Formats: sequence, structure tokens, C-alpha cells
Amino acid sequence: MLATAKGTSVVVENLFETRFKYVPQLLKMGANITTNGKTAIVHGVPKLYGAEVFATDLRGGASLVLASLMAEGYTTVSNISQIERGYDNLAGDLSSLGVDIKKIRG
Repeated sequence: MLATAKGTSVVVENLFETRFKYVPQLLKMGANITTNGKTAIVHGVPKLYGAEVFATDLRGGASLVLASLMAEGYTTVSNISQIERGYDNLAGDLSSLGVDIKKIRG
């Protein structure tokens, strides 16, 4: 959500050293984020854009789904098994809220 917030945000991760592994996927969507070790600096952009992205882990994958809800255009998130480890029916839950989302098995 910080990717489209006005201004600059700083996120410090003290638990998981690979937490920011998903940042390159957000960059594909137009986010402006730099990382340095345990710190991510997020410069808000006016909008994100749909892209083909890859879920690297549970929370990172969920963040890509949320970013896609804010993005202009279509987003395809692959490796959804990462997301499904922690969210039983995320697509169904979001669909019940009116989100246009489809889960496709390859």
C-alpha cells in the first residue's frame, strides 16, 4: 500500500532477512522501492500497472495480489501455491467483495 502513498516511507525488517525478495516484482508494476539490507525505502508513485509477477513467498505473494487491486490493467501472479499456504480461499474471499479475480491452474 505504501507504493502509492504520497511521500517516502521507510520499512525496517528485523525478523526475516529475505523479506524483501518480492520487491523486484513490485518494481515490474511501477513501484519505486530501493532496499539495503533490512531496510526498504518506498517512494510513492501515482499508480501501479498490471504485470506478470511471481510470488516468492506467502506474504510477498499476498502483497502482489493487493498491489494488483490498485493497479491499472491486468496482473497475473504465478507460483500461487506460496499464497495458498496461508490463505485458504483468497480469490474467493476477494471475489465476494466484488473484486474481478480468477484463479487459473496451469
